[in-house]
Amino acid sequence: MNTKKKLAAAAARKGSAKARPEDQRLPIGSTFAYGFQHVLTMYGGIIAPPLIIGAAAGMSSQDIGLLIAACLFVGGLATILQTVGVPFFGSQLPLVQGVSFAGVSTMVAIVHGGGGIQAVFGSVIAASLIGLLITPLFSKIIRFFPPVVTGTVITTIGLTLMPVAANWAMGGNRTAENYGSMGNIGLAAATMAIVLLLSKVGSAAISRLSILLAMVLGTLIAFVFGRADFSKVGQGEIVAFPTPFAFGPPVFEIAAIISMLIVILVTLTETSADIIAVGEIVGTKVDSKRIGDGLRADMLSSAISPLFNSFTQSAFAQNVGLVAITGVKSRFVVSAGGLILVILGLLPVLGRVVAAVPTPVLGGAGVVLFGTVAASGIRTLAKVEYRNNMNLIIVAASIGFGMIPIAAPAFYDKFPTWFGTIFHSGISSAAVMAILLNLLFNHLKAGNSENQSVFVAGTGRVIREEDLKCLEHGDRFENGKLIDCDGKEVPVQSSEKASEH
Repeated sequence: MNTKKKLAAAAARKGSAKARPEDQRLPIGSTFAYGFQHVLTMYGGIIAPPLIIGAAAGMSSQDIGLLIAACLFVGGLATILQTVGVPFFGSQLPLVQGVSFAGVSTMVAIVHGGGGIQAVFGSVIAASLIGLLITPLFSKIIRFFPPVVTGTVITTIGLTLMPVAANWAMGGNRTAENYGSMGNIGLAAATMAIVLLLSKVGSAAISRLSILLAMVLGTLIAFVFGRADFSKVGQGEIVAFPTPFAFGPPVFEIAAIISMLIVILVTLTETSADIIAVGEIVGTKVDSKRIGDGLRADMLSSAISPLFNSFTQSAFAQNVGLVAITGVKSRFVVSAGGLILVILGLLPVLGRVVAAVPTPVLGGAGVVLFGTVAASGIRTLAKVEYRNNMNLIIVAASIGFGMIPIAAPAFYDKFPTWFGTIFHSGISSAAVMAILLNLLFNHLKAGNSENQSVFVAGTGRVIREEDLKCLEHGDRFENGKLIDCDGKEVPVQSSEKASEH
């Protein structure tokens, strides 16, 4: 009898272990419909990096179309690996993978440093393999990447991409006669206005797709006014498997690898945060093993992606938000989205269509898209404690240091090549400064004193003693209202009215 009870208990435990929310299976139609929604939500984000890097490398629209197709293809494979999982690889959570924004400005710096796209691919392979090796140790390293560091880095990513959006809005080609014309900037402004309008008046679904829809509508406006050229869309294959190393073999440069390694550390931190966040949203257990499996999937995908002409892979935060909004927790829904991405990646004609979108349209959407990245970093920084510490000066010095190559692109031209490659990227500059200052002020505390500098003086919140005496036990402040212990609102008067009584 005892044996039967033990077997029954073991079976119950086994059954409950399998009944994870993320393992729910929906009907095939619903699975692919929700999966397509995930693709639409992140589509604008996944095509932006190859557009930026391809333009920086001086590629033709056909080659940029090839890059876009490759990024879709690899992003789909990486998503399937992350959601389905194999031993030691994949968190088995509803996480969409794609090219990370974190490395865009660094890759552009590598391209401009003379290495070209081949040096970018080489740095991604080497840095990702190093990242794969250090994932077991990352749980110990991650404490050196608190919100004051990651928030600073993410904010800088958005800010360093703003010149790209401005250049696009002006036309993209500085040698063209109409560069910076009212027509180009007007088209960018119209696209941005559509993004904002759809975000305000549209339904939740339309609001989430505002970037993509604005690009479509902006392109239609450009076409009506004869400012869109789709003549090259038909040139090239309609269906094609990505050609390995289509742009030549990778080139491995030490400075580029070091610069990209900083990006990999940031990517590992972001993915860790996304895994924890989606675990909380789904309501499932996320332990160090699942985080490790997820990070290894990230790094393996990133290391292999240059083989198919793509870049570093990471989890897309906007899709984590989509899981929270829709309440659809199944990882197989995201797997279906990954399969859709793979199919899209096998259709380079779609990449050429995207590459034919007028540059000012991309600029108008890019202002909001890149601004959203910066806003995400600011939101992270809002969680940082600034009282009685030096976090404010860490943020200030790091962002300021990161802005130097943006404000003065020639700042490091007289420095050694390896130094310029690392610090010519605003993201690398900000990351190095934030990490070092965080170590100096928050870990090596010898010599620290209370309120170390003037930067701390104004950061503490102060309440007057006479105001505190007016409060009673159980009073609380909610949504801008003072509520007493019985749940009743306590009237709040301005100081002028109070003085009249």
